[in-house]
Amino acid sequence: MDINFKEILAKAESYKADMTKFLRDMIAIPSESCDEEKVVLRIKEEMEKVGFDKVEIDPMGNILGYIGHGKHLIAMDAHIDTVGVGNLDNWTFDPYLGFEDEELIGGRGGSDQEGGMASMVYAGKIIKDLNLEDDYTLLVTGTVQEEDCDGLCWQYIVEESKIKPEFVVITEPTSCNIYRGHRGRMEIKVTTHGISCHGSAPERGDNAIFKMAPILLELKELHKNLLHNDFLGKGTLTVSEVFFSSPSRCAVADGCSISIDRRLTDGETYESALKEIRNLPSVIESGALVEMYDYARAAYTGLVYPTKSYFPTWVLDENHDVTQSAVEAFKGLFDEEPLVDKWTFSTNGVSIMGRYNIPCVGFGPGHEDQAHAPNELTYKSELVKAAAMYAAIPLMYVNKKK
Repeated sequence: MDINFKEILAKAESYKADMTKFLRDMIAIPSESCDEEKVVLRIKEEMEKVGFDKVEIDPMGNILGYIGHGKHLIAMDAHIDTVGVGNLDNWTFDPYLGFEDEELIGGRGGSDQEGGMASMVYAGKIIKDLNLEDDYTLLVTGTVQEEDCDGLCWQYIVEESKIKPEFVVITEPTSCNIYRGHRGRMEIKVTTHGISCHGSAPERGDNAIFKMAPILLELKELHKNLLHNDFLGKGTLTVSEVFFSSPSRCAVADGCSISIDRRLTDGETYESALKEIRNLPSVIESGALVEMYDYARAAYTGLVYPTKSYFPTWVLDENHDVTQSAVEAFKGLFDEEPLVDKWTFSTNGVSIMGRYNIPCVGFGPGHEDQAHAPNELTYKSELVKAAAMYAAIPLMYVNKKK
């Protein structure tokens, strides 16, 4: 089927006001991880309104909307949970009431990443309006718990619902550039053990906090020497939390733990990252325990789906059919060369491609630097561009397969 790019772009522009209203409605509903039910129901209402063929909510609470009945299953994903608002003193407007002007929409989740959800739903309407359905089925997912445990939702979708698309468009914010990968990550816990005693005679005990001190210094040095990759950049680590156990403030601490946020570049694995820390001289000398965190928080539906806090790296080849389908759709719609790049942060692609090798490509409205920040903004023009891309990419891909 031929693709009329001008017609798609014009139709997307005609729905700018509808997408804006829908996005503002989602922003107005607080939807932190494990508390997404109300925003999921609002998305269901909009999917049904614009004419999705089937809409369902799975036992984890993810919303799945389908368009078409063709043999090529193509998915587009937006996580619809948000982080909290943080210190309200840092906001110049109400994070849920938000605001809009001619160009901007403000509010928690606008960029990260309910804007992608708004554009996906209206891409579905564009496909229906312009009869762009072909030999594909489009699955639009609004997924939960990503901010808490990225990719868990897709572990459930693939493993339990047995849904495995040919590829997935990740609609996290890319400033309307095309992204084809990002570093993975893992959450590591290091624990030292000691013996408590009265603080007036510390020599009688064994201070677990003092044991942690040289480990912290060696971790700081380890960070500087982690693997570098030409596309994704360098692996990183930072100590993000410190905990202790002690009978009182007048006692020697008998336990100390730290959390490490470890970002994994291409070529690193969770095994190699754990081994690097376990081999530090201070870790060996102190007998510290190095392990991954587990995640087992209940979804809003009550479902608990435990996993290790490991989120694999992924990179899609720049010449892959999925990358090129996105590039060609972009050129056709906007008559310019796209920037093809990668995210700094992590997305549900850690499971989709990182665990299951389902190709992923990224394109989303909103900007990375707005994610988790106060006074979060997104652009109405980018909602339009994204909706047009989402309407064009499936047909571009199917045409390649004919």
